[in-house]
Amino acid sequence: LSNKNVPPKQLVFCSVLHYNVLYVLVIKNSTLLCLVVSEHQHLRYNPLRDSWVLVSAHRMKRPWKGQVEKPPEDNVPRHDPNNPLCPGSTRANGEVNPEYDSTFLFENDFPALQPDAPDPGSDHHPLFQSKAARGVCKVMCFHPWSDITLPLMQPEEIRKVIDKWAELIEELGPTYPWVQIFENKGAMMGCSNPHPHCQVWASSFLPNEPALAERCQREYLQKHGEPMLLQYARMEAQAQERLVLENEHWLVVVPYWATWPFQTLLLPRRHVLRLPDLTSQERDSLASIMKRLLTKYDNLFEVSFPYSMGWHGAPTGSHLKEDMSHWQLHAHYYPPLLRSASVRKFMVGYEMLAQEQRDLTPEQVSHLNVPQYCKSKNECTSAVLFQS
Repeated sequence: LSNKNVPPKQLVFCSVLHYNVLYVLVIKNSTLLCLVVSEHQHLRYNPLRDSWVLVSAHRMKRPWKGQVEKPPEDNVPRHDPNNPLCPGSTRANGEVNPEYDSTFLFENDFPALQPDAPDPGSDHHPLFQSKAARGVCKVMCFHPWSDITLPLMQPEEIRKVIDKWAELIEELGPTYPWVQIFENKGAMMGCSNPHPHCQVWASSFLPNEPALAERCQREYLQKHGEPMLLQYARMEAQAQERLVLENEHWLVVVPYWATWPFQTLLLPRRHVLRLPDLTSQERDSLASIMKRLLTKYDNLFEVSFPYSMGWHGAPTGSHLKEDMSHWQLHAHYYPPLLRSASVRKFMVGYEMLAQEQRDLTPEQVSHLNVPQYCKSKNECTSAVLFQS
């Protein structure tokens, strides 16, 4: 590199990925500086949340003497009559589940939102504000068996889950401005029931995270002339630095701004606002890439990998009549594990009081080699985790 033509006090950046190590070369005041991303702390910007993440990769070298979690149960019975999510079981409200053989949807027996909640009234003081919160909460079982998870389901079974998700957006969207589909998998993520399921909360208001994503994506389109995540997906597909998986219609990346150690972002290749807008081919491709991604997660520490995931699409309700072209459909996966199946990341201390921080860099995560996990352990072979 030559610095002959670099004006004084000007910064020039160049990133180089060499043997899975990301180097950032910076020319500052005619001096060449080299940042080894896996060794030097730095900040990364999250354009979806208008916030910064502290990356401190060197901290992975420190010895661990903190909390160790119990390994997840691997002897879950296929059917437990005492499990309220199983076919034929009686739930807390006395209703008996049908003998379902695919997806099954019902009203949450203990909902956080109800459609007929009273209005709390308004206090005119700016420090004591409140407003009405109404909605519905549903539970959706993916499969009749309790000992199965999405990565162990067949693609055609996952496709039925996707179709039901899209139906729920169409059903609840005209009434509610936000329909949040989310899955908490594993006891570590607060899942109280070992049965494959998700929840759907539809609310009369736009929650904090979607409201933030709404503002950031709108401002990005106004400033740059292209939807943020559509441009981001194209650039990540070209760079390949943080790419986990891809197929004809979808790609999965470890976001440049990821906070959780093994966080991923699932993105369509074309401009899509909401789940119901997906074509049949795109839904089949989505089922395929979801199965591949979640299987790779299970490969990581040879365990049924815990996570919280959820879909974000353009707001609904009255927004259905508005121009929402700044939005791009996407799914977030937030796994808590850090070093092993029993060591998790905690969002405490600095993260709660100052800003989000991570140890592993996204580039390190996307190139990990681990043994492949199979249901039958004696069939295990060596494989690459986050490479398609």
